Amino acid sequence: MKATSLAVLVPVFNEQYLAAASLERLRVLGESPLLERIRVIVVDDGSTDRTPEALARFRARLQQHPWPGHFEWVFLRHEQNRGKGAAVQTALEHADTELVVIHDADLEYFPQDLLKMVEVFLDQDADAVFGSRFLSGRFRRVLYFRHALANHVLTFLCNLVTDLNLTDMETCYKMVRTSLLRSIPLVSRDFRIEPELAIKLAKRRARIFEVPINYAGRSYQEGKKITWRDGVLALIAIVRFALSDRIYREEGAGGEILERLARAPRFCRWMADTIRPFVGQRVLEIGAGTGNLTVHLTPRELYWASDVNPAYVAILERLKESRPYLRVSATDGTHLDSFPAERSFDTVICLNVLEHLEDDRRALRNMHAALAPGGRAIVLVPQGNWLFGTLDTVLGHRRRYTAAQLAALGREAGFELEQLLPFNRAGSLAWWLNGRLLGRRTFPLVQIKLLNLLAPLLQRLDRWLPLPALSLIAIFRKPVPASSLQEPTTALAGTRPA
Repeated sequence: MKATSLAVLVPVFNEQYLAAASLERLRVLGESPLLERIRVIVVDDGSTDRTPEALARFRARLQQHPWPGHFEWVFLRHEQNRGKGAAVQTALEHADTELVVIHDADLEYFPQDLLKMVEVFLDQDADAVFGSRFLSGRFRRVLYFRHALANHVLTFLCNLVTDLNLTDMETCYKMVRTSLLRSIPLVSRDFRIEPELAIKLAKRRARIFEVPINYAGRSYQEGKKITWRDGVLALIAIVRFALSDRIYREEGAGGEILERLARAPRFCRWMADTIRPFVGQRVLEIGAGTGNLTVHLTPRELYWASDVNPAYVAILERLKESRPYLRVSATDGTHLDSFPAERSFDTVICLNVLEHLEDDRRALRNMHAALAPGGRAIVLVPQGNWLFGTLDTVLGHRRRYTAAQLAALGREAGFELEQLLPFNRAGSLAWWLNGRLLGRRTFPLVQIKLLNLLAPLLQRLDRWLPLPALSLIAIFRKPVPASSLQEPTTALAGTRPA
């Protein structure tokens, strides 16, 4: 039977009577063969009652009578109360397991339900599993109608902005792959972490599942802390995180721009339509990102989608599930040994990549080496140094190109230039306005929505607009050796196919 490891993140605030009992419930996890290692990380979030003493007594009992199973315990404390989200972030820094889940230090949830969630990871290759209090669990305590109504409204609004069909966005029991969760920049310090997690997981295209869980909610007399104010803050958080595209921890504003451009699928389709006549059946795409172009150019006989960013590679892997012809690799354009081993591609696609590389010549030579004779390299780059501005800086552009520079670069790599296509003339005006005149570091969402709306019209009008193109698309061809062009000297006369 497959097994995995789990970190249980336990934020605690003023739960002197319930914290130990809640932690005691985790003992059930040690009885399961599904978990080979369990790491419990308890964060006292600046409690002002006798919670620290209660946790100290619990910790002393553990030392005297260790639990059976593979348990590890970490106890941390915030000197001042910073909120549930901050406590979760502190605990997450100490998680080194395959999976991670949040467990509140009260008695509303039942850890045996966590084992059902682990099973989904092992059976369905999930990225995240939510425990839903509103699916059919074995039992659910009947309490506040208005509180449940608020939960349903917030879940509905979250679904509206993410296009998910969750039944319980506000559930505490959210189990996520640790590597994925650690790569998401979490900023909420209080209960707003719930919509933030749901929305950012959706934007990362995570495979999210739900399982029914049991729930015994507390009354306010029993110590329930969440109030109508938290509901209002959650509503504001849904709007905030719906508009934000900062979903990768290490990419900053550059990743946010790329994610924002991904909200214009009609623009991606226009780009795909432009290069589709030149794309063969055995394709290598370098810098595929999250697959925005890939999905428009497949199916093919063989299609390798690659990227240097591990987070993007993980997303591309998900596309393989319904595309048996698709392969995925971590490929650096400047290192030929990272390319797929086969060197018989008839097309290499490299869009918006060369401008990021220190050695663009080497990258083109590597593409040349990966192609079969007669194959094409389709290369898109930003045009015009006069457009270089804050957007280029944020995106990590080292340069913009002229048509003459791009053609010369291809010749140096051994290519023949087949065609040079100007692309997106209207975009140069928007780029100049945002990156040169206004000095912006991202595109306003309204502009992205407008771009997506107008993309079909701009596609038809592009060649007629009296503006320089924002980008250039070079269609390079790898020459066929002269020896292979010679006609065979002998042939079998009169043969016909059977």
